[in-house]
Amino acid sequence: MVRTILTCSVTGSLTTPAMSDALPITPEQIAASSLEAADAGAAAVHIHVRRPDGTPSMDLALYREVMERIRDRNTALIINLTTGPGGRFHPSDNDPAVAGPRTSLLHPSQRIEHIATLKPDIATLDLNTMTFGGEVVINTPANVRVMAAAIYEAGSLPELELFDGGDVALAHDLLADGSLRLPALASLVLGVKYGFAADGETMMYAKSRLPSGVAWTGFGVGRRAFPMLAQSFVLGGHVRTGMEDTVYAERGRKTLGNGELVDKARWIVERLGGELASADEARKLLRLASH
Repeated sequence: MVRTILTCSVTGSLTTPAMSDALPITPEQIAASSLEAADAGAAAVHIHVRRPDGTPSMDLALYREVMERIRDRNTALIINLTTGPGGRFHPSDNDPAVAGPRTSLLHPSQRIEHIATLKPDIATLDLNTMTFGGEVVINTPANVRVMAAAIYEAGSLPELELFDGGDVALAHDLLADGSLRLPALASLVLGVKYGFAADGETMMYAKSRLPSGVAWTGFGVGRRAFPMLAQSFVLGGHVRTGMEDTVYAERGRKTLGNGELVDKARWIVERLGGELASADEARKLLRLASH
C-alpha cells in the first residue's frame, strides 16, 4: 500500500492573528510549530513568513531563520516554501490602469530569490490568474515559466497550485513545452471563492483532468478543510491541513495549533484505512534528495 503524505500549511498569508491566538508569527514560532506538526505525523511543512506585526513578508532573512531552526532539530522533514506573494493587483478606484495600495506585484525573479538562495525541497508555483477577494491575482504563463526555471535551477521541486480548470489546462501546456517536467507534484485548492468549489464532484473532476504522472494533494479551506481532506484520501490523493487552511479543530472550537490539526488529519486517514508516510518515505515517493 502506498502511504499518504501529510503536509502541514503552518501559517499562510491570509490567516490573521485576530483569527487565532495560536497562529505562529515569529520565525521561532513558525519553526516550533513546524516541528510540532512533524512530531504529530506531517512529512512536509508548507511555510510562509511574517513581519513582527503579523503581516505577510517575503524577507529572505526570515525564511533563512525558519529553515535553520527546523534543520537544527529535524533534517528529514520536507520543507516547502511559498512563492505565492507578489502576484496581486488592486485596480485603484480613480483609474483601474493604475495600481492601488493593495497591489503587491513583483517581478517573477523577485518572487523566487529566497528559493534560489535557500534551495528548499519544494517550492510552490501558482498557476492561477483569478479574482481573489477585491483584487486580482496575476500569474501569466511567461512569468510562471521564469519562476519554474528558477525553481528547477535551485534543485527544488515545483508544487503546482491549481485553483480552477484553466490552471490545469495551463499545467498541460507547460508540461508539453518542457517548462515543467514529469514526475510532477500538484495541489488542488478547493473553496477559494471563484475557484474550484469545495465538494466531492469538483475534486473528482479536477483530479481526472491532471496529466498522467502527477502526484497530487487535494485540500479545502475554512469549514471544508477536513471534509476535503477525507475526500482527497478516498480519491487516492495525499492530504494537507494547517492554520493556513483552517483555525478550527472542530465546529465551534478553535485549534490549539498545527500539531492538533495534524493529529486530527492523521486520525481521519487511519480511520479510513490509510497510513501516513514518514518524511523519508515521502522523499522516496516524490523522488526528492535524501537528507
